[in-house]
Amino acid sequence: MSRRLERSQLWQLTAARTREFMREPEAVFWTFFFPVLIAFALGIAFRGGEPRPIHVGVERGGPAEAAFAALDSADALAPRWLDPADVDRALRDGDVALVVRAAPDRLAYRFDPTREESRAARLAVDDAIQTGAGRRDVRPVEDERVVARGSRYIDFLIPGLIGLNLLSTGLWGAGFTIVRMRSGKLLKRLMATPMRRPDFLLSFVLARMVWLGAELALLLVFAWLAFDYVVAGSLVAALFISVLGAFTFSGLGLLIASRAKTTEGVSGLMNVAGMPMWILSGVFFSYDNFPAAMHPFIQALPLTALLDALRAVMNDGAPLLATWAQLGMLVGWGLGCFGVALAIFRWR
Repeated sequence: MSRRLERSQLWQLTAARTREFMREPEAVFWTFFFPVLIAFALGIAFRGGEPRPIHVGVERGGPAEAAFAALDSADALAPRWLDPADVDRALRDGDVALVVRAAPDRLAYRFDPTREESRAARLAVDDAIQTGAGRRDVRPVEDERVVARGSRYIDFLIPGLIGLNLLSTGLWGAGFTIVRMRSGKLLKRLMATPMRRPDFLLSFVLARMVWLGAELALLLVFAWLAFDYVVAGSLVAALFISVLGAFTFSGLGLLIASRAKTTEGVSGLMNVAGMPMWILSGVFFSYDNFPAAMHPFIQALPLTALLDALRAVMNDGAPLLATWAQLGMLVGWGLGCFGVALAIFRWR
């Protein structure tokens, strides 16, 4: 088979994959518009501006009026009265971060110490009550607020959403489609054609690249218009990292689908592969929140490498070469997954 014919087959397969994508409105929505909706919702929830007051409760009964007045005078606190029967429910549902219980000789702070907002509420509440009781600061201090670009939650979130979308579309766009074709006996028919197996699998990877630029542009333009998000580093470098991530996750999707026979089976395998990365890799919050003993495992995940590289370039303005370790890990994952998928793939 001539080289020209092989290239023609590959481009025709890629074009077919691209047309299939455009014929599925659900795929278009999840690829282009769902990340924008998440960015909008979380960007609004964690928007900048003046700090929001901490909601705390004061249990009715006992000498609580003085405590309530002290809390009400603090700008950082928003106190509310609670009946004793409602205290645990308010804490459980997150209506308040802390509840103050007053007795004639003492105050009790009821809160969950594992919640960061509750620990912050404990400090703010105690400061307000002690100040209301007559405590004076020994040394005057003043606040210097810093609002630096790149330090907001939306700045952390945008690269995370890019990585999450690359993971999801790579797994489901490639793997789910192949298994659906296998279960529908279409792969069995294609086996009788002169089409090469590498061309067939590579067409899924290339088709994923066709819409990648538009996908990134839509999310970044929206983030810029809605939240004044600006890429600190090179857009070309960010695009290169994204292309490498798309190749890696498409290879992972092909590997998962190389032997799966049913859509139910491949869905379970994709959840097994993708869910740990959704949770651990730092999409919505830093993986530093997990125990240090887990960090080597987390950093070995391909989504972690992708997000670390994207945030270094997009938020910190780092050059592409500074992310060589993460890029090498993505290349290793991508080539390894694609190579194994090519070796074990079966048409039937």
